[in-house]
Amino acid sequence: MNVSEQRLYLSPAEYVDSDYPAIRKRTEELTAGLASAAERAKVLYDAVRDGIRYDPYVDYTNRESFRASSVLAAGRGYCVSKAALYAALCRAGGIPARIGLSDVRNHLATPRLLAAVGTDVFSCHGYVEVHLGNRWLKATPTFNASLCAKLGVEPLDFDGSGDALFQPFDGEGRAFMDYVVNHGTFFDVPAKFLMGEMARLYPALCRPGGYRGQSMEEEAGASAAPAS
Repeated sequence: MNVSEQRLYLSPAEYVDSDYPAIRKRTEELTAGLASAAERAKVLYDAVRDGIRYDPYVDYTNRESFRASSVLAAGRGYCVSKAALYAALCRAGGIPARIGLSDVRNHLATPRLLAAVGTDVFSCHGYVEVHLGNRWLKATPTFNASLCAKLGVEPLDFDGSGDALFQPFDGEGRAFMDYVVNHGTFFDVPAKFLMGEMARLYPALCRPGGYRGQSMEEEAGASAAPAS
């Protein structure tokens, strides 16, 4: 990566707002005393994965659902939301980062989510690419560990030495996640495009105020609970 690219992917953006005071403060708190970029990337990844609850029922009609600082304040977000926050924290911590989008086939979504989406193919799944050790690594801080436990999969770890993509199988060997189409990487979240695509592809899910009801974790816990 040349100097111009490095400066670009360390710069704040509208949605990856790494210059926002709360983003900078949180980064400083989490990475204090960590000299290694890989260590900082791991600590920030863990904080987003488990500190921000995965919520696919956010308000996709509201641009704040895609903004890193708003996601940090809310404590919840969907895959692109969490990717925006992780990218922002990394940039604030001196680690070049960019947003990636891919279509994925998710075999273990909850029945309510599948009914709202109408398919097991989820368009424009968000992840992050971070630049460590002279190469771009993919990191996916989407599913928090408590949700993974209810879904029967191991939480996805990232240590800064290799890619962290969704597992192809769950803990029982069942198909879990397939990457179908790669849409490339972006300096910032293409929020206007995503809002249009979500409304076009998943109209039942895209309700002002969000898709109200149980959280996905509550749904997963209910489906995993033994019958009484």
